[in-house]
Amino acid sequence: MGSGRVCSAVASLLLLYHLGVAAAQGASSWKTLSGKAPAIIAKGGFSGLFPDSSEFAYQFAMIASSPDTVLYCDVRLTKDGLGVCLPDIKMDNCTNIADFYAEGKKSYLVNGESMTGWFSVDYNGTELSQVSLKQAIYSRTFRFDPSFFPLLAVEDVASKFNPPGMWLNVQHDSFYSQFNMSMRKYILSVSKRVIVDYISSPEASFLTSLSGRISNTTKLVYRFLDETALDPSTNLTYGSMLTNLTLVKTFASGILVPKTYIWPVSPDNYLLPYTSIVDDAHKAGLEIYAADFANDVKLSYNYSYDPLAESLSFIDNGAFSVDGMLTDFPVTPSEAIGCFTNLNKSNTDHGKPLIISHNGASGDYPGCTDLAYQKAVDDGADVIDCPVQVTKDGIPVCMGSINLMDGTTVAKSPFASQIAVMKNIQSVLGVFTFNLTWDEIVNNLQPKISTPFSTFTLDRNPRYMNAGNFMRLSDFLKFSKNKDLSGIMISVEYAAFMAEELGFDMVDAVIKTLDDSGYNNQTSQKVMIQSTNSSVLVKFKEQTKYDLVYMVNEDIRDVAPSSLDDIKTFADAVSVETASVFPENHQFTTYPTDLVQSLQTAGLSVYAYALMNEFVSQPYDFFSDATAQINAYVRGMGVDGLITDYPATARRYKSNACMNMGKKTPSFMAPARPGDLLQIISKPAQPPALAPMPLLTESDVSEPPLPAARLNNASTAPAPSFACKMQTPIPILVTLATLCACVLL
Repeated sequence: MGSGRVCSAVASLLLLYHLGVAAAQGASSWKTLSGKAPAIIAKGGFSGLFPDSSEFAYQFAMIASSPDTVLYCDVRLTKDGLGVCLPDIKMDNCTNIADFYAEGKKSYLVNGESMTGWFSVDYNGTELSQVSLKQAIYSRTFRFDPSFFPLLAVEDVASKFNPPGMWLNVQHDSFYSQFNMSMRKYILSVSKRVIVDYISSPEASFLTSLSGRISNTTKLVYRFLDETALDPSTNLTYGSMLTNLTLVKTFASGILVPKTYIWPVSPDNYLLPYTSIVDDAHKAGLEIYAADFANDVKLSYNYSYDPLAESLSFIDNGAFSVDGMLTDFPVTPSEAIGCFTNLNKSNTDHGKPLIISHNGASGDYPGCTDLAYQKAVDDGADVIDCPVQVTKDGIPVCMGSINLMDGTTVAKSPFASQIAVMKNIQSVLGVFTFNLTWDEIVNNLQPKISTPFSTFTLDRNPRYMNAGNFMRLSDFLKFSKNKDLSGIMISVEYAAFMAEELGFDMVDAVIKTLDDSGYNNQTSQKVMIQSTNSSVLVKFKEQTKYDLVYMVNEDIRDVAPSSLDDIKTFADAVSVETASVFPENHQFTTYPTDLVQSLQTAGLSVYAYALMNEFVSQPYDFFSDATAQINAYVRGMGVDGLITDYPATARRYKSNACMNMGKKTPSFMAPARPGDLLQIISKPAQPPALAPMPLLTESDVSEPPLPAARLNNASTAPAPSFACKMQTPIPILVTLATLCACVLL
């Protein structure tokens, strides 16, 4: 992009800071050319879930998106001149045509490039009637492919779905001329039978040939491809065409550009300063539409894997708004336009659902660091959390895991030689917090951001992968005390092990640190203690008046009455895994359990954990959209709180304008109904049925009292004999594990 079209870096940084939030509070006019809301264009329907241009995709787009959603069709011509909707010129990429015409593979020149495959121009409508569409993107689910999805003609889309708008894209007009076929004649003909609202093409001469020959209400849109690519009709690059929008205005009323034309991305996947292309187009009298929106791809790290944040950055950033968005997931821009613009970010509501951080904002910074906690506070968390671990010199610290291999650079440190297996803690090799003193940790190790989906190459904020400072529990409490929070949550695990093996009383240590920090004398922030061990919560209940949260760290479908009675004696709330609310089968939800209702009926609050924005963490039912996921747990199941790696996404959800609309809530904000997608999968493609999840029984909950600490002085270092146990020689395993860990860093 030319430097003349780039805004100042300062303005862009300010804009990034305010993504998703209007500069002024309250209603304001859209910064589109017309002043109206941006158009939502469903590419091939809801093609992020169903095969592009299939009946399911178009139908679902009309159901699950804004009622004014425009249906988009990539038009291809058949041998007998029928216009069908196909996402690719090569049919073998998006249909099962090879199953019927195994010898039909041919090679043709497409815009000067040789392509080999199956092409619609070699078959008439009758021959294609048995061909079915399939998912063309292999990372998406194949489960719907065995259903029969016939190719739809343009007229079929118009008559079957009666869309509020139709967009026809003609990608390769010049290709058809070598077969003595005219896409121009077809478009002129079909536009007399079907109301066509938009016609786009990357070929200027094609649009010029239509000018003045179609309805005045039909918008002609010039589609820009890669800046270095050539428009085959002009032999000019799209980059050069971009510098002459006045010329484009002579044959088009709008332009369709890749979203990176507007928000460029750096080689390491961070946003660069936004360009002036939107302003340039509007000054030339052109509407501008952005393309290539999909929820299930690696977004710029600035968006924290939140597709709604990306949508808002194009329409509600205080500086500009595109006139429309071409997307595989029309539900997300529907949410953005209908419910999430012009939000009042300054109003922090600490009511339900509670937003509880998971190791701070651990999706953006290394967990349990000062940066992660500050980000969680800035992002509007109601409660920030500290999972307490203990160092060799008896200092309680905040760390997401007792195993330093999980959240620090210990694998690259001199302490890697201490790696061992502690079977009564974890079955994997590790160097544990109680192996090192606090000084050894802070002076030799760095934090390491969590990468739960690194196998999918979905890394988190790599520029800051080792940023931030470790925090002791006392540091955490000092940081939290004067922040706008409704409370703090302290998690305590392995207390029995610590007492028996290290002589360290974790409960007493946590209570003492809280007392020393003044939390026993203040009421502005509630203190929540969370544990998977009932014995820990029982001891806290005996000695404090803190809110107690029982964490269930297994998938369950419900709670047996006897165990429910037991939990009520020591807990005020229960944290449950997301899969215990919506069980999943091959990434499809199956049914809603009775767990939330059972716990709430007993007077217990319910917190769902751990929510993440990465699309691979979510069932397909949530459309690869973290906001849709949150909506299902809050409005669908009524949970009282969300424990999340990304508090900003949950905070924005609590602020949305559709939160309290009741029966007037738009369809795209209706919570997903578990099991609906699974039911429409044809039987041959159904995943195997899951075994029923267990009940939580009294034996699962009941525990003996915590043992007394072997050493009564909580500040005393662990006994030397215990340290020797951990350093049992395993040289081969140590070397291999250290090497593997270093590779992953």
